[in-house]
Amino acid sequence: MLNSKILIVGNRDIISITQIDRVISDFFTSVEVHDPANIFMKIKINDFDMVITCSNHKTSDGVLKVAKEVRRYSLDIPIIVITEYSSEDLAIAAIKVKINDYFRLPFSKEAILESIHQHLSKDSFLKEKFIPEQKMKPQIDHQPMVSKSISMKEVKEHLAKIAKTDSPVLITGESGTGKELAAESIHQQSHRNTKTFVCLNCSALPENLVESELFGYSRGAFTGAISAKPGKFALAEGGSLFLDEIGDMSLYAQAKILRCIEKKEISPLGSTKVISLNIRIIAATNKDPEKLMEKRKFREDLYYRLNVARVHMPPLRERKDDISLLITHAIEKMNRRFQRKIRGLSDEAMAILFRYDWPGNVRELMNLIEAAFIYLPAHNVEYMDLPKQLKQRLDISEAVTQDERKLLVSTLLKTRWNKSRAAEKLKWSRTTLYRKISEYNVVENRSPER
Repeated sequence: MLNSKILIVGNRDIISITQIDRVISDFFTSVEVHDPANIFMKIKINDFDMVITCSNHKTSDGVLKVAKEVRRYSLDIPIIVITEYSSEDLAIAAIKVKINDYFRLPFSKEAILESIHQHLSKDSFLKEKFIPEQKMKPQIDHQPMVSKSISMKEVKEHLAKIAKTDSPVLITGESGTGKELAAESIHQQSHRNTKTFVCLNCSALPENLVESELFGYSRGAFTGAISAKPGKFALAEGGSLFLDEIGDMSLYAQAKILRCIEKKEISPLGSTKVISLNIRIIAATNKDPEKLMEKRKFREDLYYRLNVARVHMPPLRERKDDISLLITHAIEKMNRRFQRKIRGLSDEAMAILFRYDWPGNVRELMNLIEAAFIYLPAHNVEYMDLPKQLKQRLDISEAVTQDERKLLVSTLLKTRWNKSRAAEKLKWSRTTLYRKISEYNVVENRSPER
């Protein structure tokens, strides 16, 4: 039976290291490291599945340094931070470094175990060994697609139809719109839902690690390969493989993936063995794949292989009906995690959030609600309670909104309300023009002809 390995990093005087080791030793193999130097090589050689870094200092420099070093090696390895001190700066820095989770001392054993499971749950053996049977939940319940807007209702209906087939899927949409959740939804509603759902972050895949990450390797395939390791394709056997941000992959990596899809087989590095594949491919990109092909940055043959079923995730600014529901969901989640009793946002704060365009989409909204929880009072959240970084963004957005409205009105007047000409001058599509007219409540008011 496979056993996940977790690297615990921290100074010798951090009591939490012993506590963590005691909590997880029944379920995982843990290795303590008191010197964070050369952590890159430690992870690569020992093939760790997760890193937990601890600090009891007032600054977050130590844990952030470890996290940055880990991210130099991989964006896929989950990182959990445990610290005695928490601050707004740490929350914002954690978002930037892509830390998966963090806790303050003293921590809850159940919360730590739940977090570890959440970030390692793609390995089926963990579900068997780690989570009690009565606590097992389908993945789609753990990460619901929270929405009530008409556009997202249509997306959900489309996902349900796609799930009934076994065709490749291409999901498009801006960063943070929920492309991975859409892929999970397809997997959970398909006949493959009892098998593994594997994610591969294509944008973080170094060129020299393409083949080993995709196809795995045998023992002795290269220096440091002390044991065999299956690749993402093999891990997804019987289930679904999600290729996230495939538009950022090199043409070389795209060719490797295309061959696997066509041949339905792989060969691990250092091995002559051919492994047959039975997986569903779901790919996603935040770029326009057709434009990438025009620039010769995306292979046409791979595009036609993937673009059998197409899903587009709308940005949050086009589905603002979902904002209140998403905020409620985020607050409920944070209340459980931080053991708080925040009821919600005040009408003033909610109105301001509705006026913001959320360029980072749902991910930005969720991250900022989490950051806001550090110093939140035990009542409705007012605008003054929101993190200063968010308020700065909102102030800038408000100013930009006013400038954009003035520009829109001015252009419409200059073109005598000829919307086609106005859209052309503004370099907008007609759809965007009509959306802005409605959003800014611009009413046609022509002067009478003389």
